[in-house]
Amino acid sequence: MSSFHVSFPGFGWEFDISPTAFSIGSFSVYWYGIIIAAGFVLAVAYCMKAAKKSGINEDKLLNCVIVGLITAIIGARLYYVIFSWDSFKGDPIKIINIHQGGLAIYGGLIGALAGGLSVAKIQKMKLLPVLDVAVLGFLIGQGIGRWGNFMNQEAFGAETALPWRMVSEGTGGVGVHPCFFYESVWCLLGFVILHFVSKKKKFDGEIFYLYLVWYGFERTLVEGLRSDSLYLPFAPVRVSQLLSVILFLLGLTLAVINFMKIKNQDKKAEPATPDKTVGKPRQAQ
Repeated sequence: MSSFHVSFPGFGWEFDISPTAFSIGSFSVYWYGIIIAAGFVLAVAYCMKAAKKSGINEDKLLNCVIVGLITAIIGARLYYVIFSWDSFKGDPIKIINIHQGGLAIYGGLIGALAGGLSVAKIQKMKLLPVLDVAVLGFLIGQGIGRWGNFMNQEAFGAETALPWRMVSEGTGGVGVHPCFFYESVWCLLGFVILHFVSKKKKFDGEIFYLYLVWYGFERTLVEGLRSDSLYLPFAPVRVSQLLSVILFLLGLTLAVINFMKIKNQDKKAEPATPDKTVGKPRQAQ
């Protein structure tokens, strides 16, 4: 990959970046991989600490993480391949060439959940508490990992004249929405908010449901700006945008249902208000 001269004309910022961090002979190490790895390590470190406070067995959770990492990579690749099949059907061997790019974050999330929760189930762990911890790790990984897209000058949006527009060879020399930045900020902000909410959560699954709402809302909007979206093969519909809407509505519905249950339980638990008129003489009418 070649270097990029990146500028943010509205702010007067200009600098050069290279997707390659360093090379050893013919072997190159890319910033994308380093950044993704850093996000993963920080996410795991947080989850291990949160697990201890939540009464979740750390060793069992680590087993979920290890399997989840493997299935996340597989899921991320399959998601991309399925919805970009025209690029692979002529040469299926390209499917395994992930070093050339082509990983989808939704596929990674689905794969991580499928693998991690399967292991959790085998280990007889309670799934909702595990999910409450896991999604906070997801937000850390997503927030940091998106900067890998910046180093590759990918995952940006349509042309715009907004002050924070980004210009580089990767954008074709035009100002575009820095969608990677939108998502990074939103995910890290979500992590901070849900971290504090988790300290006083009212029911298992609350943080997971709120994650679906938080991320689903943002991705629905930002995906509409993307210039590299994957589409359904039978309709001009952005796959990730449709999935985001579904997850947003699902999370919102489940959160509301559970909050209503808690509210009704609290009402039933309230002591009856004594009738202050009992025992008092009736006044003449």
